[in-house]
Amino acid sequence: MSITTDRFAGKTAIVTGAGSGIGRATATRLAHEGARVIAADVAPERLVELAAELSAYNVVTIAGDITAEEVVQKIVAAADGRVDVLANIAGIMDGFLPAAEIDDATWERVFNVNVNSIMRLSRAVLPLMIAHNSGAIVNVTSEAGLRGSAAGVAYTASKHAVIGFTKNTAVMYAAHGIRTNAVAPGAVITNIEAPMKSQHAAGVVGPLLQVVVPAPAEADRLAAAITWLASDDADNVNGQVLASDGGWSAI
Repeated sequence: MSITTDRFAGKTAIVTGAGSGIGRATATRLAHEGARVIAADVAPERLVELAAELSAYNVVTIAGDITAEEVVQKIVAAADGRVDVLANIAGIMDGFLPAAEIDDATWERVFNVNVNSIMRLSRAVLPLMIAHNSGAIVNVTSEAGLRGSAAGVAYTASKHAVIGFTKNTAVMYAAHGIRTNAVAPGAVITNIEAPMKSQHAAGVVGPLLQVVVPAPAEADRLAAAITWLASDDADNVNGQVLASDGGWSAI
């Protein structure tokens, strides 16, 4: 990663899912560009590694399940009253289970991580952003938020919900100087678990994914899109979904 700017000097950024993949790449880039980073992840061992890697930078790590309100409050408290950037990146898959096969536990867990955590963190930081009349929220949706053939029913529905949440929040708080946007990744090289647990889905979705999905991107490419939307370089961009997918959404 070659970073030559200080776009986030003096700013505080919260990044979820910061222990690996897109979240780790985003937390790293924000730190390199001058931000004080509150890095949250469910896996404490990943945060230990991140903290060691970024020991020369201003990084605070918070381990915990972001679907829990007490963890959300702990994350926000670590920001010391100012949040300039919220990057909602944490997410989980659903085993490609279709509607006839989805179980309640998977549905609820996917929505808790992919949607409810975004709502709770946004709800917690928005008053701080309003008080300073500025802020940027960047949510991570997916190609599954743009189509019906990229994942199972729970993940697909959750990522559509992220887009709706993004657009409504953008409208509601634009007058307070707050921008809310989303990035829609395609295939990305991460350690997110994405097993195909359904024979039906394998027969329907499998062939489609093999034909049209571009080569997976490195997580750094998504971090570049996320940090651009979070920066003042994108100060006229609000309520948008930026596909960073190698052209998949154009097919």
